[in-house]
Amino acid sequence: MTLEWTEKDARAVDTARILAADAVEKVGNGHPGTPISLAPAAYLLYQKVMKTDPADDKWIGRDRFILSAGHASLTQYTQLYLGGLDLELSDIAALRTWGAKTAGHPEYGHLKFVECTTGPLGAGISNAVGMAMAARRERGLFDPEAPEGESIFDRYIYTIAGDGCLQEGVAAEASSLAATQNLGNLILIWDDNRITIEGETDIAFTEDVSARYAAYGWDVRHVDWTNGGTEYKEDVQALYDAIEAAKAVTDKPSFIRLTTIIGWPLPNKQGSAGVHGNKIGADEIAAMKEVLGFEQTPFAIEQDVVDHARANVAARGRAAREEWDAKFEAWKAANPERAALLERAAARKLPEDFSLPVFEEGKKSTRAASGEVLSALADQLPELWGGSADLAGSNNTTMKGEPSFLPENRVTKEWAGGPYGRTLHFGIREHAMGGIINGINLSGLTRAYGGTFLVFADYMRPPVRLAALMEVPSVFVWTHDSIGVGEDGPTHQPIEHLASLRAIPNLDVVRPADANETSVAWGEILRRTDRPAGIILSRQDLRTIARGEKYASAEGVANGAYVVSEASSEPQLILIATGSEVALALDAQDILEADGVPTRVVSMPCQEWFEEQSDEYKESVLPAAVTARVSVEAGIEMGWAKYIGAKGASVSIEHYGASAAGAKCFEEFGFTADNVVAVAKGVL
Repeated sequence: MTLEWTEKDARAVDTARILAADAVEKVGNGHPGTPISLAPAAYLLYQKVMKTDPADDKWIGRDRFILSAGHASLTQYTQLYLGGLDLELSDIAALRTWGAKTAGHPEYGHLKFVECTTGPLGAGISNAVGMAMAARRERGLFDPEAPEGESIFDRYIYTIAGDGCLQEGVAAEASSLAATQNLGNLILIWDDNRITIEGETDIAFTEDVSARYAAYGWDVRHVDWTNGGTEYKEDVQALYDAIEAAKAVTDKPSFIRLTTIIGWPLPNKQGSAGVHGNKIGADEIAAMKEVLGFEQTPFAIEQDVVDHARANVAARGRAAREEWDAKFEAWKAANPERAALLERAAARKLPEDFSLPVFEEGKKSTRAASGEVLSALADQLPELWGGSADLAGSNNTTMKGEPSFLPENRVTKEWAGGPYGRTLHFGIREHAMGGIINGINLSGLTRAYGGTFLVFADYMRPPVRLAALMEVPSVFVWTHDSIGVGEDGPTHQPIEHLASLRAIPNLDVVRPADANETSVAWGEILRRTDRPAGIILSRQDLRTIARGEKYASAEGVANGAYVVSEASSEPQLILIATGSEVALALDAQDILEADGVPTRVVSMPCQEWFEEQSDEYKESVLPAAVTARVSVEAGIEMGWAKYIGAKGASVSIEHYGASAAGAKCFEEFGFTADNVVAVAKGVL
């Protein structure tokens, strides 16, 4: 198909180049090189390829664009400006300044039409994979009978990545899984400019990347604007043809290697590392403007060119939206139950008759309880899905009887399913799993969770932080939460992880004490839609305490902390515990009460939720007058001082564990009722 590319289109591309140069020059820092040389590719996507409605950045039918090379933010910002997508010239001029929409890296929720926060290299690729997976799951959930390519839920996910993105391990993890999942709706454009901050990539990055992606199982194409290094020609038609060919490949994700020269057409600095992450300099900008025929005044634009670009995006968006709206109305009329589910899921609301399982007194690990809760939620929440990084049997993340999310040619005897299944298999890819979960949840119509061992939360910390930064309600299931892991030893026994995760702002860290606390915790996590949560679960069986006359209802979990067992009279001592150590605190309470020490036990599964409560509630749980306090948690003490105060103490572990039975580790490292009593009496 011949691409319609007018003189005004070419002029708009050059406008994007001079705006990128001027914006970085004005603020004094940034990354101008890639936005200058990649302007034709970005303009092509926004103006000629993608479905975008300028009036609705949350339109379900839109294509998604992710700038994985987030440092090159002006690549996207200039196109949002030219397209009339929530940016004006003043925003471009305010790049990287206080209060500006145009932050140093694209930020989700800060600027419309930015699908995810990018900047940490490679992360955007994992988000894009998640969005591509989400599109297929949403299609299967709401419109599975539609012919291929005809569903209102069908869309493409386009990603631009740089050399740095493809050096990061998360890109390899996510790209490998994308091929396994046959994600034909995912198109990745690699800006092959062979430059990073330290200079030419030959010093550290020499593999054949196209061959690597072919080996993964991607459809691979190459567009060379350097003509093998002989003459630079921005063949936009060739790139357009490659994109259209990629769209026709429905059983593989597509990788387009676009060979460019960073900073072209800067007369003197093109191809140099100096234009990657530094302002260009007034003389060089003046020289480029002279070559391109622009005024020397900063941010001098030709309004008719901007009007042309905006009119084109608006017209294409209006046509695509009108066509989609007609299909959507027909779909709603034909599928009233699915339409009702879509409305509820898009609003992230729970069903009115939502219910959680209640467990009888006995023994059960919280990971097992979590698995039972998920199975109980399966029919109630069709939009909920997830899996593990190859640890489903240990994490208990599989909803009973639910099929796997797999292409037909990938199903096995152990894991039946299909392309619209529900059980996710991430392989041993914790980092990519986190990014993919974020991408799914950013897509907005389903809610996804992913599991691994707590000790391996270190592998996936970047996407957890990004989820918190974006306020995306991803759910991370972390099991095997302490030295109770036992024989696997210190490499698998988390010590510092609870404190480390609690240090992440806007992340709820929830460590339930028993099966019923686990059930209530899941409900509360799902009710909260403005932040991610990590639910921390035990490997070993824990006592499911009898709720009623002696022990309080587990509903108190929703408050973050509650009095699980009251003192016999006005408390002289408060024991504060989480997870498996709550039962230990209850045993210590019995001893202390028998010794005449009125002792209150507080279960504090989530410090973050507790901090949200009123001062009155917090005082009712932890009265200031009771200064004798002991925290009991099988992790480091860090973070407990605010609750135990200057006169309190912690039963904690400040060193690594050992390879032995979990019960033996608890005994040797002081997690016994007798030791809790001894520490408490020392405080008293």
